[in-house]
Amino acid sequence: MSQEVAPLLLLLLSIHSALALRICSFNVRSFGESKQEDQNAMDVIVKVIKRCDIILVMEIKDSNNRICPILMEKLNREKLVSVKRSYHYHDYQDGDADVFSREPFVVWFQSPHTAVKDFVIIPLHTTPETSVKEIDELVEVYMDVKHHWKAENFIFMGDFNAGCSYVPKKAWKNIRLRTDPRFVWLIGDQEDTTVKKSTNCAYDRIVLRGQEIVSSVVPKSNSVFDFQKAYKLTEEEALDVSDHFPVEFKLQSSRAFTNSKKSVTQRKKTKSKHS
Repeated sequence: MSQEVAPLLLLLLSIHSALALRICSFNVRSFGESKQEDQNAMDVIVKVIKRCDIILVMEIKDSNNRICPILMEKLNREKLVSVKRSYHYHDYQDGDADVFSREPFVVWFQSPHTAVKDFVIIPLHTTPETSVKEIDELVEVYMDVKHHWKAENFIFMGDFNAGCSYVPKKAWKNIRLRTDPRFVWLIGDQEDTTVKKSTNCAYDRIVLRGQEIVSSVVPKSNSVFDFQKAYKLTEEEALDVSDHFPVEFKLQSSRAFTNSKKSVTQRKKTKSKHS
């Protein structure tokens, strides 16, 4: 019997990363042997993953460790970032209940080619019934990682089940990731991350913490990738892939960021001369 493993962060770097680093999150839904044998579904999954430079893949159910090697063989990318540190967070604080259904596997990346040189990704795939508590607990994970690693730039992403009936409005307002304005939500409440036309929910989210990484986001790059529309699939064909669309954003390259700062400085100088 296959069982779900921890969410997988794949480093899939291409030459396009010289322009910007695309970071994605994708719940592939029951990604096991049957889906692996569905060639049409696999072709779409590989296309989706190839668009991204770093991607969080969720719901891999593979007790024989076959899917990840197959994916890596099909992708075959040049690595432009490296892993500084990683660890599997365990919720063992005194007096605090273990609320995570899947405790986050945290990864600290070093990224010399982007404007922000390092960042931590904290993935989360909640159980719908406990999504409010799990999202709120991310603040504890943040504080723990920041204390141990002295990191400043954070990305929280995954299937938060943060939409529709899973998150009552009253509880939603009290979640610490929402009440603290230093946590910046890139995927808003009005987004639809579901494939089914009958459903309109923003389950999948990306949240940032850290002034440097927030200022390094490529403007208007945060979005939901509708692979059904992009690859001209029927709803049935899209659902064979997943019932979730990926969410994503881009980080500016160091070169683009430097050029942007120079441009702003030049405009200020020009304005000063004419005033």
